[in-house]
Amino acid sequence: MKYMKTPTRYHGLSIALHWLMLILIAAVFACMELKGNFPKGSGIREGLKLWHFGLGISILMLVCVRLLTRMLTTSPADPNNMAPQWQKLAATGMHLALYAWMIAMPLLGWLILSAEGKHVALLGYPLPWLMQPSETWTERFEQAHEWGALAGYWMIGLHAVAGVAHHYLWRDGTLLRMLPRRSNAPPV
Repeated sequence: MKYMKTPTRYHGLSIALHWLMLILIAAVFACMELKGNFPKGSGIREGLKLWHFGLGISILMLVCVRLLTRMLTTSPADPNNMAPQWQKLAATGMHLALYAWMIAMPLLGWLILSAEGKHVALLGYPLPWLMQPSETWTERFEQAHEWGALAGYWMIGLHAVAGVAHHYLWRDGTLLRMLPRRSNAPPV
């Protein structure tokens, strides 16, 4: 059963999750990039690795909430009904790719730690190993995780460019559907 909401905007929970996940993904990337500035084995480097994993698992949990929210709410009507079919297909493809990426990347990170034989915990609670330790699989998962991070940079960048293009070039209201409404602004 889908819950009612305004036809021109996404549900407030969907909007909040979208922007929260952007912040978490930026923090995951920041941890990854910053750890290289510190010597191996240092406390700061190890702390950044723990934060990287914890934030990644948080994204995995939140993407499940986000998918559930998406199933329980309806998307607003497309403000640009005249959009070419290729644009609609590109948008659908990008959304599917981003959701797959938000699921695959944390799972790959978890698989890396499992394959390394490291005990994995989140907020002090142990998580199960996803596989037995294996040097061969560790290398494969690490390579896939690195390639996935690069793909994530590109997908997020393209997603942002598309949002900005819809807002400033085509002025069709697409971006406004996902922006938080200011308290003093009239409903869209």
